[in-house]
Amino acid sequence: MKYLDEYRDSEVAAKILAEMRRIQTRPWVLMEVCGGQTHSIVKHGIDHLLPPGVELVHGPGCPVCVTPLEMIDKAHAIARCQNVIFCSFGDMLRVPGSDGDLFTIKSLGGDVRIVYSPLDCLKIARANPDRQVVFFAIGFETTAPANAMLAWRAREDKVNNLSLLVSHVLVPPALEAILSAPDNRVNGFLGPGHVCAVMGYSEYEPISARFHVPIVITGFEPIDILHGVLMTLQQLEEGRATVENQYSRILDRTGNLPAQNLIGKVFEVGDRKWRGIGSIPRSGYRLRPEFASHDAEKIFDVAEIATLEPAICISGEILRGIKKPHDCPAFGTQCSPQRPLGATMVSAEGACAAYYAYGRHLNPQGMDAPLNQIESAPVPVVLG
Repeated sequence: MKYLDEYRDSEVAAKILAEMRRIQTRPWVLMEVCGGQTHSIVKHGIDHLLPPGVELVHGPGCPVCVTPLEMIDKAHAIARCQNVIFCSFGDMLRVPGSDGDLFTIKSLGGDVRIVYSPLDCLKIARANPDRQVVFFAIGFETTAPANAMLAWRAREDKVNNLSLLVSHVLVPPALEAILSAPDNRVNGFLGPGHVCAVMGYSEYEPISARFHVPIVITGFEPIDILHGVLMTLQQLEEGRATVENQYSRILDRTGNLPAQNLIGKVFEVGDRKWRGIGSIPRSGYRLRPEFASHDAEKIFDVAEIATLEPAICISGEILRGIKKPHDCPAFGTQCSPQRPLGATMVSAEGACAAYYAYGRHLNPQGMDAPLNQIESAPVPVVLG
């Protein structure tokens, strides 16, 4: 299959790994900042195939994982209101708040509905004109265009019983926060392919220059990720720091300009809290003042809700690349996909859920032992 089988070719993988071993002279810590990449890395055991001393850590790339607990509690408070139809993508229904989740609220009589497109909410609102329909608009820049279109259509079509609870976050400020932290370990980044398909990658260039750190925009298949790691190592070993595009078959430097234009018309940039990280200046989207009548935080009395994270959960340290899921004392015991303590275990893209799904909770003492081996090859890899 085009763009699938050739990106899972073990012979190509062996050549890339051989080239890594040839050029590497010192330890390096790299961070992927996309949950889809994390899932692929753990599923295929990519982190265990890398040369000794090359470590992959998992960044804040899962939109469910970085949605702060207080925003989850705001969503739950709105969903409990009478006369409200609360709409969300399915991955948010099991995220625990301070008192249960959206499935619990639904079981107690709340009208909670899964939608597959934000625009589904327009149909629901038109069919229920006497009720308030609220859509939980979360995510990175990837989902912002569709959510912006919902707000735009609601205003233009005068669907006045429809609002959005917005919790959008932006990747570049999070990278700056990680790199600025005194306990930062990261030497280079595998950049988020889906985000850059919308936004391009020019906004990463000042970050790379300021912190002298390589950023390689990377795809999601095993060869994509291995190639992204190799490109990053080549920069580090040569003392270079720039933004490169491994995912050139999908995206370019400018991104999707019509989508960016729509985002700018509906959203403005503001401070945003990140789960496990805290508040990052100018790191999220909020609705512009002209969309205030469709802003659920303004319509419902939830502005003062604030919540503390469970003390045992180390998701914040995982999201910053300081620790890994198997470092958590609750991983696989008190915390599992069936009974999650935090969103990193709930979301399919979360690092904890990925580690659990592929059995890494079964051998916590041997986490860094190779799961399998790819035979090395002396030929340097060349990918066109």
